[in-house]
Amino acid sequence: MPATLTHRAPPAKAIQMDAPNAPLSRAERLDWLRLIRSERVGPITFRQLLARFGTASAALEALPELARRGGRTRALKIGPKADAEAELEALEALGAQAIALTEPAYPVALAALDDAPPILGVLGHTHLLERNCVALVGARNASANGRRLARQIAAELGQAGWIVASGLARGIDASAHEGALNTGTVAVVAGGLDVVYPEENTALYEAIKAVGAIISEIPLGTVPQARHFPRRNRLISGLSLGTAVVEAAPRSGSLITARFAGEQGREVFAVPGSPLDPRARGCNHLIREGATLIESAADIIEALTALSSTRAMERKAPEFLAGAADSLDETDLSSARRAVEELLGPTPVAVDELRRQCQVSPALVSMVLLELELAGRIDRHPGNRVATIAGDPSGT
Repeated sequence: MPATLTHRAPPAKAIQMDAPNAPLSRAERLDWLRLIRSERVGPITFRQLLARFGTASAALEALPELARRGGRTRALKIGPKADAEAELEALEALGAQAIALTEPAYPVALAALDDAPPILGVLGHTHLLERNCVALVGARNASANGRRLARQIAAELGQAGWIVASGLARGIDASAHEGALNTGTVAVVAGGLDVVYPEENTALYEAIKAVGAIISEIPLGTVPQARHFPRRNRLISGLSLGTAVVEAAPRSGSLITARFAGEQGREVFAVPGSPLDPRARGCNHLIREGATLIESAADIIEALTALSSTRAMERKAPEFLAGAADSLDETDLSSARRAVEELLGPTPVAVDELRRQCQVSPALVSMVLLELELAGRIDRHPGNRVATIAGDPSGT
């Protein structure tokens, strides 16, 4: 089914850091990189681990015991220090940086997401990430008119002071980057920063590296695979105050980006088209579902300017910086484990719903879910939902 904009999240509040944190030390950056590269640790789990244990170093020490308590019998693969050191050195050799979520250079809008990457690889001009972004995405097999419109909208957005973000794909994405090269563009890639995909965009990649910025949460050397693109798409929308779609077929990746934007509380814009053109069906569907119809950059600028006058993007220092939480009683944990496991099943359920039905503290539910996830017994799903995993990946 095509992506829809129903059940959109409340509008995102702008992100301001009351007291920007100092850059991580090299040792801390290595620990952060080791933790996010560890088996079964994703962005949300990373945050919860630091909220619980205060530092990445303490979280790394706790991982094996947490997985064991969740029922895992096989050893959990923890990111080796040597691999983290090699990754940092390779990034530096490439001329890139590994920016942590708590650091001032991290993109403000992206930091607002619950699943923001703890470590973001950035190649190029990091200062561009301090400015407001608009995402401009669309069909790979775009029409000539669609490409021309994307270049025009991107150029006009840039002239108005906006940074244009897109995914470096062929078609609309490439045209959006081309239109914004002179004013600032950010390419979010689905593989490593050092992997150009598709190869036909090599010249564009080099141009963006020279005057723009390229970002990724994926380790260097990784060739994009199908599962990487939704992760990439959530970053495109997450960087941006609004996402504009120019031509998109049903079931396209551009609609996934638009859906993420809606879930993130960001604005969604779409260019209408003829119902006879399959490339217009996705945009027309978005408009029916509540996206703002646009015909030019002026429409986007007007909408976002009006919004920015009523709310601002604020970023608060992550709670885990305050330190580790109090210890939990093992008797209470055992009771919570039984209650949570009884309610879990293969159909995703909201974590908030688990908390209501378990009638135990949020801290206990979070700890049980951490144990089960590290054991390989549950997966996290969009919308802060969890579900059991079919089979027996934990080795129990």
